Amino acid sequence: MAFHHIRFPLDIALGARGGPERRTEVTTLAGGGEKRNGRWAHSRRRYNAGYGVKSRADMQAVLAFFEERRGRLHGFLWRDGLDHSSGGLVPLPTDQVLGTGDGVRAQFQLVKTYGAAFDPYLRDITKPVAGSVRIAVDGVELPGGWTVDVATGLVGFDVAPADGAVVSAGFLFDVPVRFDTDRLDIELNGFDGAEAPSIPLVEILP
Repeated sequence: MAFHHIRFPLDIALGARGGPERRTEVTTLAGGGEKRNGRWAHSRRRYNAGYGVKSRADMQAVLAFFEERRGRLHGFLWRDGLDHSSGGLVPLPTDQVLGTGDGVRAQFQLVKTYGAAFDPYLRDITKPVAGSVRIAVDGVELPGGWTVDVATGLVGFDVAPADGAVVSAGFLFDVPVRFDTDRLDIELNGFDGAEAPSIPLVEILP
């Protein structure tokens, strides 16, 4: 298996449905109370691309994409229409705090933080969009002196940030996914119509 660094057709993806999934174990006690246990440390996203197919041309594009990925075998990039930016529509270099320098550490993982007040969730971002990443140290944007690996989301500095310096970033990103089926069930419903009731995709976690 491999990961193909290519994005699923964007116009179809933006009409799809899906979002994050978690696995919580809930046990009801004899007295009516309950205990809850989060089985997964990280959420996993699932999508159904079938909702984005509007025409025969869309279906042909999906068919070609599916065959080239060999069904579930190879992963690819997916654009989540709701959640694909570090902040607003235009990423700012101070959107997300990546960590604090110590004068030695020269690599920082891109992350996105969800929530703030109670128990913020930090999500590693491993597939940033090339050319979209902006980096700042102590609030000052750095035009150079760093690189980002678009296959892992690791930011590497030529010179390690100083002790106590806050490293932040802004970026666009995709979700690494694979098809969650080895079969497409396609219905031709008109001269230029096609429908695939279910084209499930699932996020690939490290």
